[in-house]
Amino acid sequence: MNKIVEVSSVTKEYGETNSNFYALKDVSLDINQGEFVGIMGPSGSGKTTLLNIMSTIDRATQGKVLIDNENIDKFKDENLARFRRDTIGFVFQAFNLLDNMTVRDNIALPLTLNNVKHKIILQKIGELTKLLGIANQLDKYPYELSGGQKQRVAICRALITSPKVIFADEPTGALDSKSSSEVLECFKNINKTLGTTIIMVTHDANAASYCDRVMFLKDGKLHGRLDSSGDKKELFKKVLNMLAVIGGTENELL
Repeated sequence: MNKIVEVSSVTKEYGETNSNFYALKDVSLDINQGEFVGIMGPSGSGKTTLLNIMSTIDRATQGKVLIDNENIDKFKDENLARFRRDTIGFVFQAFNLLDNMTVRDNIALPLTLNNVKHKIILQKIGELTKLLGIANQLDKYPYELSGGQKQRVAICRALITSPKVIFADEPTGALDSKSSSEVLECFKNINKTLGTTIIMVTHDANAASYCDRVMFLKDGKLHGRLDSSGDKKELFKKVLNMLAVIGGTENELL
């Protein structure tokens, strides 16, 4: 299979020389095109740091990251911004929607900034909102939507540029269980229908059970992985067991 993300010996160090803190220590992993991968671990394990480095938000102290065979550390700021815009999609816990713009305009924004033709933008919005079940919400404003609907709008906005990989940081963290399940079903549908690679940091074992593979971090190091057999309940139980072994807090066991 084609590798879409390659992480090689990545270390992230903070602090002064005599009091260094290592958020990540010599982490290496590969993620294949079309995978849905979860990243888990106790608070402070380095999972968000790893996601930020893989997604170009942050840079490693040592090691390298390739996305679609491109070494992202070699990019100058302007080229990095272009690469990020064309190749990567982001979904965050806080939605980051603009309340003074309609759902349609929020989703269209990345393409509007790229001067894409209006007709093409409307066509893509129609296809994606139908796929995510929010086609009837386009004229509403974000403050009129439920949390789950807001996150699906955010996912549409992330998908509108046809990215090769989506990075999601706790995308269900602010949602109730019903909305979480709806959003996770959307991710699964996107992954299978569009073939988009999804890399998701989560503390939620139920969210992780939707993934093809779950990677576990502890103290900045990879501590194990679980592969799905296709049985969500089975993977859910294995994830809970793994979190118990590596010392997940009560929140990680919910």
